[in-house]
Amino acid sequence: MANAPVQRMSQLMAKTLRDDPADAEVLSHKLLVRAGYVRRTAAGIWSWLPLGRKVLANVERVVREEMDAIGAQEVLLPAILPREPYEATGRWEEYGPELFRLQDRKGGDYLLGPTHEEIFTLLVKDQASSYKDLPVTLYQIQSKYRDEARPRAGILRGREFLMKDSYSFDLDDEGLGQSYGLHRQAYQRIFERLGLDYRICAATAGAMGGSKSEEFLAPAEAGEDTFADCPHCDFAANTEAISYELKPVDGSAVPAAEDIPTPDTPTIETLAASLGVPASATLKNLLVKVDGEIVAVGVPGDREVDLGKVEAHFAPAAVELVTAEDFVGRPDLVRGYVGPQGLEKVRCIADPRVAPGTAWITGANKADTHARNVVAGRDFEVDAYVDVVVVDEGDPCPRCGTGLRLDRAIEIGHIFQLGRKYADALKLDVLGPQGKPVRVTMGSYGIGVSRAVAALAEQSADEKGLCWSKEVAPADVHVVAAGKALQTELALDVSDRLAAAGVRVLVDDRAGVSPGVKFTDSELIGVPQILVAGRRSAEGIVELKDRRTGEREELTVAEAITRLTA
Repeated sequence: MANAPVQRMSQLMAKTLRDDPADAEVLSHKLLVRAGYVRRTAAGIWSWLPLGRKVLANVERVVREEMDAIGAQEVLLPAILPREPYEATGRWEEYGPELFRLQDRKGGDYLLGPTHEEIFTLLVKDQASSYKDLPVTLYQIQSKYRDEARPRAGILRGREFLMKDSYSFDLDDEGLGQSYGLHRQAYQRIFERLGLDYRICAATAGAMGGSKSEEFLAPAEAGEDTFADCPHCDFAANTEAISYELKPVDGSAVPAAEDIPTPDTPTIETLAASLGVPASATLKNLLVKVDGEIVAVGVPGDREVDLGKVEAHFAPAAVELVTAEDFVGRPDLVRGYVGPQGLEKVRCIADPRVAPGTAWITGANKADTHARNVVAGRDFEVDAYVDVVVVDEGDPCPRCGTGLRLDRAIEIGHIFQLGRKYADALKLDVLGPQGKPVRVTMGSYGIGVSRAVAALAEQSADEKGLCWSKEVAPADVHVVAAGKALQTELALDVSDRLAAAGVRVLVDDRAGVSPGVKFTDSELIGVPQILVAGRRSAEGIVELKDRRTGEREELTVAEAITRLTA
């Protein structure tokens, strides 16, 4: 094994902190700053200190090894990109304010790359001319940039982040399926090697486009995604991707709609209480503006509208809630008493629960008045059915009907079958086996490398600090010299002998630092094994502690070296 250099804490450019950062909201943010792994440079922009860089590099190494194992080839593309390819695919506008735009001194438009589908497509267009050049998978590990409105949670949601993005190029859909499967398996190996607990969940494609899409989610309280899984079958999905079958019912026996006076009932709660009916019997109509046009969103009164799903349905159009000004000059729109029947120049989308034939109590479009026996498909038409409600715990599994469980998670990977969206926009063709041009089909596959570090911290940390697995830890063993000259001498000697055997060593040789602070720091930093040169150093006895389990044992120096080099 190669001789590994010893990292001395007396020379380490990092300082541990006793207190949490004032702006820290989640565990990984607190611990990575306190343990000296990262430091904030600006909002959503972070610097990686030596220990943090080692962990980040270890995650990169695992990703590279598994990507190389499926035949992917690594490249490195620029982060500053020209406007034209993104305009050709429509994403110059679709990305909206999240896109960092800039101009050079000549007035040319550029962007900081949020993702690289366009540039990879052009690269393959330049390099591949025949079907014999395919299939090919290319990848890079590179910083990406998105102007988050509210960067938060430390490195979990930053404006600059490290990402592995790969792209497969195949001649047909069968080849795309094979490339997608290889990536899916590679991702499973990557996250298992990193020691992450994860779920593979059905997902929406969003601005990426394409057909099949799956997310790799790491369950954690700090997660911004909510996923549902079924305790009975193997169904799992991001709640944004859950959809239900539209099931019309026979509403022919429902009496004609009629208005009923309901003064002082502008909310679902007041209406249900006044009429003595459950909120689920009422129809809530949320008004939004889609590129300035008013649209009614209908859901059962006991459910909340998921605006993210509404935005995804209308993307790339801008969606915003109506304001008081939007009711001015619209006598057909009465605040608090809006119903879908008889609305003028208002499109209506509805959740599948508002199926044709279902009857509702809803606004009558008159002040202090509601209407009952309002039947979907008879008294009003739905322009589009879209799953737009917030998924609740216990909602039926779309596959088997069992009540779903919900949990929070961090998105650590996302894979897409893009198809020909980008190849069509940028005219990526190769000469096929029959001598005619064939349009190439693509897949896109991302892993949040820096985000994986935060996810690992969230999942593995305990009340004392970070707790890394050997695969990603900044060192294999943290040697602690309790403080006296003899203890420091022994700690350095053991460190050199371990390093000579190829063990990665971090040694706390700081002078003038109390043993208590050193022990606290060793647990905060989270290296898997802690070796203490303490009170029995004169006898050649050291203490070996497993950081994860807390188990301790006293060993001779020779025994400790044998154990750590095994």
